[in-house]
Amino acid sequence: MTIKSVLLAAGLATSLLLGASAQAQTQILDQVVAIVDDDVIMASELRERIQSITQSLQSRGMELPPEDVLIRETLDRLILESIQLQMGNRVGARISDAQLNAAMERIAAQNRMSLDQFRVMLEQEGQSYATMREQIRREMVIQRVQSGNVNQRIQISEQEVRNFLASSEGQKLSQPEYRIQHALLPLPPDVADSEAEAARAYLQGLLRRIRGGEAFDRVISASTDRYQFSGGDLGWRKLEDLPSLFSDVAPSLEVGATSDPIRSPSGWHLVHMADMQGGSQMVNQTRVRHILVRPSEIMTEEQARALVLSLKERAEAGEDFAALAREYSEDIGSAAEGGDLGWTNPGQMVPEFEAAMASTPVGELSDPVQSQFGWHVLEVLERREQDMTREAIRARATEALHQRKYEEELDAWLRKIRDEAYVDIK
Repeated sequence: MTIKSVLLAAGLATSLLLGASAQAQTQILDQVVAIVDDDVIMASELRERIQSITQSLQSRGMELPPEDVLIRETLDRLILESIQLQMGNRVGARISDAQLNAAMERIAAQNRMSLDQFRVMLEQEGQSYATMREQIRREMVIQRVQSGNVNQRIQISEQEVRNFLASSEGQKLSQPEYRIQHALLPLPPDVADSEAEAARAYLQGLLRRIRGGEAFDRVISASTDRYQFSGGDLGWRKLEDLPSLFSDVAPSLEVGATSDPIRSPSGWHLVHMADMQGGSQMVNQTRVRHILVRPSEIMTEEQARALVLSLKERAEAGEDFAALAREYSEDIGSAAEGGDLGWTNPGQMVPEFEAAMASTPVGELSDPVQSQFGWHVLEVLERREQDMTREAIRARATEALHQRKYEEELDAWLRKIRDEAYVDIK
């Protein structure tokens, strides 16, 4: 029996998808359409996926592909998914309920809905929330499998980074990007000077509120019968991609700042710098050393804390901190260096350690600090402001090259695992 005849027998023809009666569908018999290694793909699974694709294409007003093409491409996709899910099961890739819930909430938020609203919307459109949730879980497992297998195939050399940065595309990475919010108070072209000045005075009052700490979008959204704003968020843009009205003022604004009212033929404008990235990146760094004591079967939490406290007191009494770290610290990476962690950037350490480091003056020792690794005592040696612009640009260049290679390597890897898998299409 051919694939198409199996699908027709299972009720998978496009004509049935688009208009079969409920009574006819209850008579459909499930069948195996493909064996993939240790898994099987059932006709019902293929039918549900084709229905989902069909509904998605129709909702976007797109033309359906020929029936044979739709069936073949959907089955190929299910075969690849099955191979990857089996790989994930073999290595123990699991998605927790908390991770899945967070993913569903992000999808709902992207649609400007709460999770409950999103569930109701799906049901109203005839889709199953449980089915979508299971599909998202499958996709998250597959993403983990792909990432783990493809990333290790990617190598980026220093020469590749240098060549990329020398290209026109790479040079754009050194240019800052701005996220600008814009409010326009429209005025007719023939407006009287007195009316234009009254509108400017109204804007100045709003500007004082914004500069006093009120949120820009909240202040601007409060329109009146006389004054109503247009505009909005322009998104992330390079300076060269901004209209001249904004490109003239953007470089002079700090994040969170709002321009003075600007006049154009359209009316009065306020330009607000919501965020900025790239350009010069100065980072406050801290040089710190620490001693780590881990609780164990022979040392309780309280005993570990007591030992850290005694080591702090010994250091404050004059003993060499580095020598104590070499003898007592259980941080293998830093103990041999006297506990020295070198210069650290914000967010590099776990939150508890970061908070203690920030509150400890230079040259002093912290109180015992508990983190997921155990108990610490730390000493802040120095602080400095460091220009990390070059490092940030190189990191963005490496990420751009990685993403480009990832797509290429992913295609090659998918072809490889498909060729190596046992696939028997019924």
